[in-house]
Amino acid sequence: MEPIAVPRTTPRSSRLSTRRRNIWFLLVVLLLGVVTIVALGSGGARPSGQANVTQSTTPPTTATKTQSTTPQPLTGTGEFREYPLPQSDSQMMRPATDHEGRIWFGEMGRNFLAVFDPRTQAFQQMTPPRGRYGVMSVQVASDDTIWFVEQYANYIGHYFPTTGHYQVYPLPTLSVPDPSHAGKTLSLPSAPNELVLDAHGTVWFTEFNADALGRLDPHTGLMRHYPLSARRSVQKLIPYGVTVDQEGVIWFTEMSSNRIGRLDPATGSIHLFTSPRPDLSPMEIASDAQGNIWVTSFSGGLLLRLDPHTSVSTSYYAPFSSPGTGGLYGLVVTPTGEIWVTVLAENMVARLHVVAHRFISYAIPTPGSEPLGIVMGAKHTLWFTEVDKIGMLQS
Repeated sequence: MEPIAVPRTTPRSSRLSTRRRNIWFLLVVLLLGVVTIVALGSGGARPSGQANVTQSTTPPTTATKTQSTTPQPLTGTGEFREYPLPQSDSQMMRPATDHEGRIWFGEMGRNFLAVFDPRTQAFQQMTPPRGRYGVMSVQVASDDTIWFVEQYANYIGHYFPTTGHYQVYPLPTLSVPDPSHAGKTLSLPSAPNELVLDAHGTVWFTEFNADALGRLDPHTGLMRHYPLSARRSVQKLIPYGVTVDQEGVIWFTEMSSNRIGRLDPATGSIHLFTSPRPDLSPMEIASDAQGNIWVTSFSGGLLLRLDPHTSVSTSYYAPFSSPGTGGLYGLVVTPTGEIWVTVLAENMVARLHVVAHRFISYAIPTPGSEPLGIVMGAKHTLWFTEVDKIGMLQS
């Protein structure tokens, strides 16, 4: 019998201790939050309102592997500060900064949309409408309004801090066969996972359960869905991260299929790149000013760079003390071209020295802080989420 992920109804206070016991269980429970990683086969139903999409007929491109070893890391020095949250079991993910320097983030464990003001060192925690412990990705728009996803409640949210108003954009619900009861079906949320805003303010997001990308036009409220395979599926590809490159092209990761995808917004065509590493488990994704695509992996401390023009990939390995513990999650490409990652089990933040092909590591003072999401703020200040803390690094 295959387990099916269903929306949770109550917080799980035991998660904090459980995730320290097993790093891969952390990935399933903490990072994914809304669903258990399980393939339901190819019998997933098509969500209502889904658009027909012309996909690339070209087979997935296998990225050519180049240098795959990384010299021993250097040790960096910097100033760390850590700010504890008012409660425990917060389960924070990816942060974002506004023009006032405030740090916005979701608390999946407590169903809060929250903000931290470094000037006053005060937290403000808000409960979105219809929430169900699923505030995952958060992005700040150019007007300092806040976009976020509610995984379990199955919507894209837009929050206006000056008025306290919320605008909610519901997603389709999926009907799938119930493996526990023949002839019956289960209803699952599309489960928006991460979102990004393009230069026009359009919202792009991954649909974790629906194996699709979504597009929301905030001016009209119209939503479009792009299935990521010719045969529609549910929980098979597990689209996770999403980003926009300098040309406005949408890039995304498929966590369970070992692929990086590219969607052309003008045509809706999708092209897929298969990594030379079969165990990549791609997570976060970002683009630099030269058009290179960067991807973190939960496998062996791997950071991957893909050149879309040549399909050549380069592997960089972050430092880790023993095999299987060096999973990377958070990723940020700064305006000056610096590449920063969080090394979860090693309790560090690291910067890649691209020319030297090595990492400069910054050990977080608090043991077991488990850094996840990361963002660059003003004055070259890095902000990252920990276990029930907001961390800061000035290097």
